[in-house]
Amino acid sequence: MNRLWVRLTLAFIAITLVGATMIAVLVDWSASNQFRQYLARQDNLTQSGLLTELAAFYQQKGTWAGVSDVFANLATNRARGQGQGQGSGQGRGRPPMVLADATLRVVYDERDTRVGSLLSADERASAQLVTANGATLGYLLLDTAGRGALAPAEQNFLDQLRGTLIIAALVAGAIGVGLGLLISRTVAAPLSDLAQSARAFAAHDWERRVPVRGADEIAEVAREFNAMADELHQAETLRRNLIADIAHELRTPLTVLQGNLRAMLDDVYPLDHSEIATLYDESRLLNHLVDDLRELALADAGQLPLHLQPVNLDQVLRATVNNFAIAADTQNVRLVIQDFETFRVQADPDRLAQILRNLVSNALRHTPSGGQITIGSETQSQTLRVSVSDTGEGIAAEDLPHVFDRFYRGDKSRARGSGGTGLGLAIVKAWVEAMGGSVGVVSERGHGSRFWFTLPQSAQ
Repeated sequence: MNRLWVRLTLAFIAITLVGATMIAVLVDWSASNQFRQYLARQDNLTQSGLLTELAAFYQQKGTWAGVSDVFANLATNRARGQGQGQGSGQGRGRPPMVLADATLRVVYDERDTRVGSLLSADERASAQLVTANGATLGYLLLDTAGRGALAPAEQNFLDQLRGTLIIAALVAGAIGVGLGLLISRTVAAPLSDLAQSARAFAAHDWERRVPVRGADEIAEVAREFNAMADELHQAETLRRNLIADIAHELRTPLTVLQGNLRAMLDDVYPLDHSEIATLYDESRLLNHLVDDLRELALADAGQLPLHLQPVNLDQVLRATVNNFAIAADTQNVRLVIQDFETFRVQADPDRLAQILRNLVSNALRHTPSGGQITIGSETQSQTLRVSVSDTGEGIAAEDLPHVFDRFYRGDKSRARGSGGTGLGLAIVKAWVEAMGGSVGVVSERGHGSRFWFTLPQSAQ
């Protein structure tokens, strides 16, 4: 099974078993070695008379040649002691004795297998020194190599120690396996939840979210998944609303066209210029809607054609005010431009003019008679900020985050008399961002609105 929790569990098992085995082997080797050294030292301590005899022998002879006689006398004395019932068991199972000279070269070995070889560093550390007048004459030790060198009771102790280590290793391994299984399942469970939620979300269960739990990294993945799910859910909702809104906006002029044409065919309406003009206006509305949708699609694809150049903002603002002067007078609304210096921005002049027209048109639509629309600008570092403020009814707090969404209108009935198609502000946002700026709105219900956008200042 290629499951994460299985692989993690197997990894824990392998690590636990290898670790426990290595620890058991090292502890067994260390305990056995230390125990043998301990026995050797203990036995050597009982041979203090031997060290004296060896020192006297070397001082008398000046060489270790013939030292085997000293060990032969020692063996004879022990045999006599055992025969008299003294020192019963002394030396039984004792490892063979080894004597090396001052250069660590073996000069005597009871087994006669190591003569001429050198002592190892460990052997030197455990050896007893043969000294005279402060000078080291040789090294005496018990050769601990070989299992049979230990007495049965001593070997039994080491066997029991090894058994205990094996049991401890098995217990530790079992605990490690259990903990590994628990940890691996705990680690893998949030990922399993994430996979299930992803499958459910792919099946259009838009409300499905992932519980945020587990390690920080996994919890972060869950939070990001939930954030992505929220955005996709919102995008799906907007897509559905967009389709419904497009259908609604297309249905109205098409219904007018179809109804009037049908009435003309049935001779209900006369085929005169006024009726044809009405049909022409509806066809222009359809064409305008299609053009707006095309512009937005190009902006989304990053293919909106722009002709960026230095533009005199003062000229564009005053031209916009002049274009809306008659409409503002008709609604008894003051259209004011705040005094500001002449600035040049890097923008497409036609797009910039359309942005201002959309914002002023939107402000006129929502400003009552006797109100005022103010157009101003201010510099901000490397950008220029333009604002269009009105004294209209303002925007509800719940509508503010959506005013730049396509086809979004505060009037849910989408009556023609209370607004346009709902694409004007969406186009403003798309064009401003395509020219490297940003857009926003500040509004409070009953206190008017202030729409603003920024554009890069021109270096020329």
